[in-house]
Amino acid sequence: MTLTQSLLIIALLIAMSAFFSLAEICLAASRRLRLRQMADEGDPRAEKVLRVQEQPGHYFTVVQIGLNAVAILGGVVGEGSLSPYFARFFENWLSVEVAANIAFLCSFVTVIAVFLVFADLFPKRLGMSAPERLAVRIVGPMLLLITAFKPLVWFFTRATDLLFKVLGMPMARDDKITSADILAMTEAGAQAGVLAAREQQVIANVFELDTRLVSSVMTARDNITWFLHDDPESVLRARIVAEPFSAYPVCDGDIDHVLGYVDAKDMFQRVLSGQPLAFDQGLTLHKALVIPDRLSLTEVLEQFQQAREDFAIIVNEYSLVVGVITLNDVMSTVMGDLVSTSTPEEEQIVKRDENSWLIDGIAPIQDVQRALHIDELPHAEEYETLAGFLMVMLRRVPKRTDSVTWGGYTFEVMDVDSYRIDQVMVTRGSATAKAVVAG
Repeated sequence: MTLTQSLLIIALLIAMSAFFSLAEICLAASRRLRLRQMADEGDPRAEKVLRVQEQPGHYFTVVQIGLNAVAILGGVVGEGSLSPYFARFFENWLSVEVAANIAFLCSFVTVIAVFLVFADLFPKRLGMSAPERLAVRIVGPMLLLITAFKPLVWFFTRATDLLFKVLGMPMARDDKITSADILAMTEAGAQAGVLAAREQQVIANVFELDTRLVSSVMTARDNITWFLHDDPESVLRARIVAEPFSAYPVCDGDIDHVLGYVDAKDMFQRVLSGQPLAFDQGLTLHKALVIPDRLSLTEVLEQFQQAREDFAIIVNEYSLVVGVITLNDVMSTVMGDLVSTSTPEEEQIVKRDENSWLIDGIAPIQDVQRALHIDELPHAEEYETLAGFLMVMLRRVPKRTDSVTWGGYTFEVMDVDSYRIDQVMVTRGSATAKAVVAG
């Protein structure tokens, strides 16, 4: 066999090996969502790729048969074809025996290097760049090869299936998409500039509804504006002017005995029409939706939908009122800064400079982590707010000047009002300890 014939055979073997390498990486890297989109657009080849992905055993069996057969043939042909030429070259300076050994080594390295670059690295990088587009082109020839090598494919597939059963491993790929997968995709899209940072944050907030409890968003008991059923009109008017809200609980004696709620729109209409603001003179009292304080925000949305309400009273396990929540509170959590109407005085998290923040004690701990870029906090399941975090870390009710240091951040209590933490100063520094508590 001449050198030209040997080089042509080697080139053919490289092309075959490159084809099988490309077929392998394209099927593995193809995204099912993209293939489904191509199939819905009318490409029947995408349907074939999807079916192969569901049961890829025969496909990869053919790939491995082809790769191993080509590798063996390439070694035999390459070594036998190139060694004589390398030997003649080295015999000009070395003995025949030494020249033959070096020629074999050079021939072996040359063939391996050529196959590595042109039959492995190049096709795999090419396949990773556009896996779906190349997979639909390769699937037809691969299906023909599966049919042609059916006896071998059947034997090796059965042997592999038996090994999987013995080891107790799954034989089919799990293509379930989790919320973590979607969030990872949106984060990648934001980093690539496909999604705006705020759009990505809205998507993350939607998935966060399942993990955030209603207590992290509600208006706490101490901040609720409520009416007594027998309050005179002058009291109602004064309270509405001082603290305007969309709805007000109406109670009998104290806040823990809620009779219902009154809608601010109903009160506004009666004022415009000159009618009296009194519950015993026609002011509508709506039945209040009462929900437990351990519900997630997703469950709260379901309760609103079922009851066709947008206002709810939140009670604890002792049937004491702990807060109120509206549909707008939940949607504001989803939309975040996109719909924020708070003034700087009302904001719960105020960034003072690059390394310090002034945060309200009732700020939801998830919002605090997001603002400070903290991935996790200790005992996260035991609290919902920044004040709760400080109580858990200090193991007592915090006092002014108490501080906690965690992961490079120092949380210092700046103001306490009747055991309620009003303001916390958070500063970023190079803390050497993981957690430090100071009284």
